[in-house]
Amino acid sequence: MIYLDNSATTKPCPQAIRAATEAMETTWGNPSSLHDLGIAAERTLRTARQQVAQALGCEADRVFFTSGGTEADNWAIFSAAERLKKRGNHIITTQIEHHAVLHPVEHLAQQGFEVTYLAPDRDGRVSLEALQKALRPDTILVSVMLVNNESGAVQPIESMAKLTHRRCPNAIFHTDAVQALFHVPLRAQTLGADLISVSGHKVHALKGAGALYIRRGLSLPPFLHGGGQEGGYRSGTEAIPAIAAFGAACAALQPTAITDMAQMRANKELLRQRLEQIPGVALIGGVDAPHIQSLAVAGLRSQGLINCLQDLDVYVSAGSACAKGHRSHVLEAMGVDPELIDGAIRVSLSRETTEEEINRFAEALQTAIARLN
Repeated sequence: MIYLDNSATTKPCPQAIRAATEAMETTWGNPSSLHDLGIAAERTLRTARQQVAQALGCEADRVFFTSGGTEADNWAIFSAAERLKKRGNHIITTQIEHHAVLHPVEHLAQQGFEVTYLAPDRDGRVSLEALQKALRPDTILVSVMLVNNESGAVQPIESMAKLTHRRCPNAIFHTDAVQALFHVPLRAQTLGADLISVSGHKVHALKGAGALYIRRGLSLPPFLHGGGQEGGYRSGTEAIPAIAAFGAACAALQPTAITDMAQMRANKELLRQRLEQIPGVALIGGVDAPHIQSLAVAGLRSQGLINCLQDLDVYVSAGSACAKGHRSHVLEAMGVDPELIDGAIRVSLSRETTEEEINRFAEALQTAIARLN
């Protein structure tokens, strides 16, 4: 089997599996309980928070656990709007965000907020100049993703955050970094974003755990009310097995992060070279992120390619796994030809992807194209 759908989810690493198993078998108490089992669970929670914080490049008390990237995005969008709605009602985002950002923003628009959607160029990049033109005195929130999950485009978040804070000192800057963690250099303290969303199952942990980084000094209204967990922001008993796995995966990936990124980039370059040799294949997007490459074959449909590749034990996806059955809004915003969009597939690598798998995928794609034609 050749698995090249890592932007949808990654295979859990052994360290994450062991951490989750231990949490279920040994430290299964409620971390809010004051007896030994609860204290042991709380210790597991504290360790995972420190591990995720180290991966993010921030203090441990700035990491607040969620059920995943979608919840972290929703929390950031809704809480920022609630906090600053008396100062203004203008929100800036992009046309190429994940639906976990776009749908909350659309909901706010229905409540009277005004939204500006920044357009990308042909490679999926949003310019600093476009943001500068869009900023207004009543702008209260800017949300721009760091790495796009379909095009792989990397946005200049550090410069965007600085510009936003300079032009609109009261505005909050959020970035969805779900596809960035352990794929591009990421240090929260230097990135400059007020809020950063990440997800465990994109970095070889389990589904069901994510986190929101909240800049020190930024006070937000609670997202979930109840028992006051997660600093009073997000009540509810923490999912210790998934959180422990998230922390363990971060600790496992941290020592080799730089070399892993370099290896992914080398494999992506090999992938692009092999694809350029196949007649009819069109590459979509630039070369920014080291792990995402979209492509299309003129005249063929995405699902046909996916099914044929699956018959050959090769697994890829058609754009975002969270937008199943819909034409990619990301590729539409980039101005990709509609015929290519309907035939687009996304190949996404991981630290475990090998050169042999890249070569075998290219061979399988040629076979699939021949069969479908």
